[in-house]
Amino acid sequence: MNLIGGDPWLPFLHRSGEVKYRPPSALADPEVINLALPRADFQGAAYQFLIGLLQSALPPKNHDDWLDLLMEPPSVDALDKAFAPFSSAFELDGDGPRFMQDLAPLEDVNNATVSGLLIDAPGANGIKNNTDFFVKRGRVEVMCDACAAIALYTMQINAPAGGAGIRVGLRGGGPLTTLVMPESSSASLWERLWLNVITQKETTQKGQHWTTPHPEEPSLFFWMADTRVSDKKGTEVLPEDTHPLHAYWSMPRRFRLLFEDADECPCDICGRKTQRVVREVRFKKQGANYDGPWLHPLTPYRRDPKKPNELPLSSKGQPGGLGYRHWSGFVLNDEESSGAIAAAVLKSYIHKQKLVTQERARGEDIQALLREARLWVFGYDMDNMKPRGWYSIEMPLVDIPQGQQERLRAWVHQLTELSRNIAWMVRTQVKNAWFSRPSDAKGDMSAIDNQFYDVTQPGFFKALLALQQVLQQDSPPPHIPPDIAERWYFALKHEAMRVFEELALSGAQESMDLERATAAHRQLQSFLGGKSKGSKVVSDFIQQGDFDPSAKAKRNAASAATTTGDA
Repeated sequence: MNLIGGDPWLPFLHRSGEVKYRPPSALADPEVINLALPRADFQGAAYQFLIGLLQSALPPKNHDDWLDLLMEPPSVDALDKAFAPFSSAFELDGDGPRFMQDLAPLEDVNNATVSGLLIDAPGANGIKNNTDFFVKRGRVEVMCDACAAIALYTMQINAPAGGAGIRVGLRGGGPLTTLVMPESSSASLWERLWLNVITQKETTQKGQHWTTPHPEEPSLFFWMADTRVSDKKGTEVLPEDTHPLHAYWSMPRRFRLLFEDADECPCDICGRKTQRVVREVRFKKQGANYDGPWLHPLTPYRRDPKKPNELPLSSKGQPGGLGYRHWSGFVLNDEESSGAIAAAVLKSYIHKQKLVTQERARGEDIQALLREARLWVFGYDMDNMKPRGWYSIEMPLVDIPQGQQERLRAWVHQLTELSRNIAWMVRTQVKNAWFSRPSDAKGDMSAIDNQFYDVTQPGFFKALLALQQVLQQDSPPPHIPPDIAERWYFALKHEAMRVFEELALSGAQESMDLERATAAHRQLQSFLGGKSKGSKVVSDFIQQGDFDPSAKAKRNAASAATTTGDA
C-alpha cells in the first residue's frame, strides 16, 4: 500500500454524516469536514500526518502564499498531483524503502506482536509480571494495513521512554500537541489543516537551511537511507543535521512490519475485514537519538529564563488533565519572564490574524476563520513508558492587538493565581474536615483541586472573552476592569464553598466530625474574604480589582428584603 498513491486508507467524515475511506488527497474535498479514526491517539496522529504532508508538498514561502491557498484551496486532483512526487517515500511494504521503517529487514531479531506499536499496550515486563490489570494483553493481535500504518506513525512521533537503547521521540516521551481549529463545527477539513500550516521561514530552526523538500532527501525522511544507529557517543541527531521539516517525520524507533495475506480477516482495531494484515513486527534498539534544542512546530515548550543554556523541554500531559490554568502557557509566548514558548503554529496564527485587516483578506468567511478559532490540545500523560491517560481539550483563542499581549498575560496570571490559591485552600480545609491529623493523611488529594478547576472553567473563559473586548478598545485600562474582577472572584468563592460543602459535609453523620467540619468551613470563609493569615493573594486581587466584596452581599440582602416585602 502506498499512503499517498491513491489507496483509500484514511476514514473521512463528510457533511452528510457518512464516513468513507479515501486517499489523503480527499482532505481537499469541501464536503469532507473531519477525520474519523478509530482511536483518539490515531485521530491526533492523522491530523499531524496530513499537516506534515501539506508542509512537505505545498510549503508556503510567505503569508501571502498561505493566504492564497486558504482563500482558494486546491482541488482533490490538484492535491493528488502535488503529493505524487513524494510517493516513493510513502510505500508501506515492498523491497525498497518503507514508510517510517528500517531500511534493513532486521532479520537478526525475534518477531514481536503487532500490539507493540500501541503506546497503551502492556510491555514485556507488564506481561511477565502479570501487572496488566487495566489494559489487558491480547486485545490487539491483528491489524489491517491502514491501522498498522497510523499506529506506526503514532508511535514514532510520540515514542515514550522504553529502557536502554530504546530511543525517545524528538519531542520527548508523551508530548502535547497544540492545533488551531476553526470555531465553526461545519468548517472543512482543509480549513482545519491549513490553519496549522506555517511558512518556510517559520519551520526553520537555528542552524538549519531551507531546501525544496524531496522524497530522496534522507535528512527529511530518515527511512530513505541507512539507519542513523546510535550505539556510540557522538551519534546524536541535532536540529542542524536535518531538513527543517524533519520534525514532522521523526523516526526514533527501528521497526519492520511483517505483512500477511489473509482470508477476510477482521482488524482488531477498526473492525474492517481485510486480506492484508499485520500480526507481527520486528523491532531493534539504537534508532535515531534526538538531542539538542529541538522545537517541534506543533508543540509548546518551556525553559528556565535564568538558565538560557539549558535545552527547552516540551510540554507534556500531567495527572489532573488539562484546563484553563494551562491556557497562558500554551498560547502566550513568554520566554523572557516565565519561560513559556508557544508552538510555532500558535505564534504563526497570531501573526496571520493581522492579514484580515489587509485589503486582499476580503470576505466575511475568511475574516471569521482567522478571528474565530479554538485551541485543540491533546497528548498522553506518561509515567516514563507507562501511559496514565490520554487528554484532549478544546479552549478558546482570543483576538487582541499585538501590543496588548503582555497586558493580557499579566491579567490571565492574576486570574489563574487566584484560582490556584483558592483550590489549594479548598483542598486544605476538606482535609481538615476529614482528618484529625490532616498533615499525616496519605493518598492523592488532587481530585479535589480538579473538581474545583472543572466547575470554574466556564467562568474563566467568560472572563477571558470579556478581557478580549476590553483590550480591543483604543485605550484599555491598566488593570482588570472591576466588573470582570468581581464576577471572577465571586464565581471562585461560590464554587469553593459549594465544593467544600459537597465533600466535607455530605457524608453520613455518624462518620462526620461536625466540630472539625465547622472549624474548617469558618477558616475557608475567612480565607475567601481575604481576612485570614496567608490570604494575601485574595486581598491583593480585591484591592487591585477595585471592588467591595461586602457591597454585593448588601445588594443581595436588599434585593431579598424587597422581594419578601412585595410578597
